[in-house]
Amino acid sequence: MSILEVQNIEKHFGATRVLEDISFTLAQGQALAIIGSSGSGKTTLLRCLNFLERPDQGRILVKGETLFDAADPATQREADVRKKRLHFGLVFQSFNLFPQYTALQNVTLARELLAREAPDYKANRREIHARIEAQGRALLEQMGLSDRAGHYPHQLSGGQQQRVAIARALALEPDILCFDEPTSALDPELTGEVLRVIRGLAERRTTMVIVTHEMAFARDVADQVIFMDGGVIVEQGPPGEVLEHPREERTRQFLSRYAQS
Repeated sequence: MSILEVQNIEKHFGATRVLEDISFTLAQGQALAIIGSSGSGKTTLLRCLNFLERPDQGRILVKGETLFDAADPATQREADVRKKRLHFGLVFQSFNLFPQYTALQNVTLARELLAREAPDYKANRREIHARIEAQGRALLEQMGLSDRAGHYPHQLSGGQQQRVAIARALALEPDILCFDEPTSALDPELTGEVLRVIRGLAERRTTMVIVTHEMAFARDVADQVIFMDGGVIVEQGPPGEVLEHPREERTRQFLSRYAQS
């Protein structure tokens, strides 16, 4: 059974059609890499998955549950958006850490805010916060940042900030972890440390959707690759097929341009 089903998603900004008839499925524990030129609709697709944008057509299902259906207003209530976002952890290009909080506080903040809504929060506040802090420290250790828990974002390198952002996304235990060009804001020497973390998550069979321009990384890590162009899926399949033996001319042209750049 697929953990994620995207069915016939379309998105328009005014008269511009940014996504057209986007459909794919993703199984539990798989990594999906989405590639394509700037403006092909990759980031808009991730924003639709995380409900930062509302599709104009189509459906999004997680674990068989319909989270969004453009034809069903009951699935579009603003009051439900935050709950639906818990299914997806999103790691942005530009880190988006809170500068006034330490690395540990950035990781634990969302979990703490959710905990305050629990009926037993006041009675068990100390225990709840201790548990959340322990989880946050464990995630920072997983990211290789145990010694940076008390550091503020300006005291961290770009690679370290992005690893904090990954830990923050993992803290809410999402069903699917989404990355939007996670290395594009990094210097080349810092790119490798972030890719190693994502590679480790793939080895642990974390379900992921990764928008990336790192072709070698996509080839090595992804179970599926989607090539997008002009807001449509041109080609999708295993990385050995899409990246090594593409069927479509547009895919071949993109990969040829990328190899020459």
